[in-house]
Amino acid sequence: MTETIPPIPPNAPQFGGNFMRACGRFGLRILGWRLAGEIPNLPKVVLIGAPHTSNWDFVLAMLCGMATGVKFSYLMKKEAFFWPFRSFFLYLGGIPIDRKSTNDIVPQLGQWFKTHQKVWLAITPEGTRSDVRRWKTGAVRIAWEAKAPLVLVAWDQSSKTMHIGKTWQPTGNFEEDIETIRSYVSSKYTK
Repeated sequence: MTETIPPIPPNAPQFGGNFMRACGRFGLRILGWRLAGEIPNLPKVVLIGAPHTSNWDFVLAMLCGMATGVKFSYLMKKEAFFWPFRSFFLYLGGIPIDRKSTNDIVPQLGQWFKTHQKVWLAITPEGTRSDVRRWKTGAVRIAWEAKAPLVLVAWDQSSKTMHIGKTWQPTGNFEEDIETIRSYVSSKYTK
């Protein structure tokens, strides 16, 4: 398998150095996965990771981030941020979320985007690893609030390829936007 890692453009948030990139590339090679597509030259992005079917998706996403040198953040239940993993998850871009809170996280993340010059946030719109017919609109709502585009990152299990794909601008019609993206993913990528 030929390994080609797309170059990191100057506007993307950067992470790690040569050693970190070598570790990410080694991990992908060992697992038999590769990365395809072009990394967008954008400072602020909401990444839609789909179809999300396994806890391994997180490992593969982290290895791709390490291999490319792209720093992205992700939401994770606050209960996972315990010693000794708390510092590690924060270093890797984790944002602890209280899933029982009644406060809407979308305005908080919109403000979070405004306080960073370069930030990418990864979201899995299914909200679960199970097969679902309807995706949650949180990613689109966050992108709308942050005035950031949505970029698809798709796991293609059949070819063991993580694709950096299409970019969408949210329209404000959250249900229609997420359905358009879901239809695109289900027509193009297999589980």
